[in-house]
Amino acid sequence: MSAGGVPSIPNPLMEGAPVAFRDGPFENLKVPLAWTAAAVVIVAIVLSVLLLLGDRREAATADSYGPTRAAVDTVTGPVGGVLAAPVRWAGAASDFVGGYFFAVSENRRLRRELAELQPWRDQAIALKNVNARYEAMLGIRTEPPVAMITARSISESRGPFVNARLLDVGSGKGVRVGNPVINEHGLVGRVTGTSARISRLVLLTDVASRTPVLVDRTDARAILTGDGSGNPRLEFVRGNNSVQAGDRILTSGDGGGYPRGVPIGVAAKGIDGSWRVKLFSDRGAIDYVRVMLFQDFGQLADVAALSPPPLTGLAAAPAPTAEQAAAIADAGARRDAAAAQRAATANAPVTTPTPTRPAPARPAAAPTATPPRPAPTPAEPAAQPGGEG
Repeated sequence: MSAGGVPSIPNPLMEGAPVAFRDGPFENLKVPLAWTAAAVVIVAIVLSVLLLLGDRREAATADSYGPTRAAVDTVTGPVGGVLAAPVRWAGAASDFVGGYFFAVSENRRLRRELAELQPWRDQAIALKNVNARYEAMLGIRTEPPVAMITARSISESRGPFVNARLLDVGSGKGVRVGNPVINEHGLVGRVTGTSARISRLVLLTDVASRTPVLVDRTDARAILTGDGSGNPRLEFVRGNNSVQAGDRILTSGDGGGYPRGVPIGVAAKGIDGSWRVKLFSDRGAIDYVRVMLFQDFGQLADVAALSPPPLTGLAAAPAPTAEQAAAIADAGARRDAAAAQRAATANAPVTTPTPTRPAPARPAAAPTATPPRPAPTPAEPAAQPGGEG
């Protein structure tokens, strides 16, 4: 204590000065400051080592600290969940309150986004429809197979009874006049004119359309005639009671203009009593079509299958070798030389004498010309009468 009776206060900053616990039962206990700092450092080091060991999961084995860690996780898991529940509740409450107060601004933002996404939705629907049409077009198969090309068509109207369309493919793509045109449902019409890039399609309902058809059920032949209406007529039907309502009408292939068996529609009785056909092509749009590059049935024939088989003897004979071919050529040359020599021998008496001919034959050529002369003949008749007398 100081001289005035006031107790002295030790300076805790002085090294080695004792620290007194004034408030509590240990007020008379004094601990040096250096020891306290050393203890804190030791505890921090121990905790650091434990944390490092705990973080090295791949190096430590489960036997060393596995049970301890499992026990700690078992105890702290429910406690952590209980302590985190108020935080979650507070967050949900704040979101609810914030959403209630900012509902108007959120509604305006959603309206703007909806207006921006509306054109994209329309484009997606259009592209989906186009892709579906393309898939249907590409899935068309004919029997026998016929080469086809996809085209886009637009309507062309030249009068109340003309039903025609323009295609965006022409002779540059192999399209020719007379090629049939189909869609994914059935026959649409026929190409009647072409240019390098554009073709003209006449529909089955056009007044100039005439298509040979058959009834699938009875195989009866008929002519499908367009009259400008939506359902063309069946004319010149062969047979009695050969058509009934609902019969499928197909192309007959007569005349070679169409392949046989292309679906056209179903037969139905018209209000005027005539047989008409409900076209399969009317079930969908015909803005995308397939042009069949068909000219005649000759292109569908298998040339290899129709060609006659080779003869058995010729097929079994092996091909001559190089030596055999040379021998055959040599024999032919000798034969030609012998023929030339025979021809020269036959003409030898006229041109020049041949030394191989017999000796009496050489002068025979000169005297043969003098005996037939009439010069010595007058003396011979005069001597003959004298001898006789």
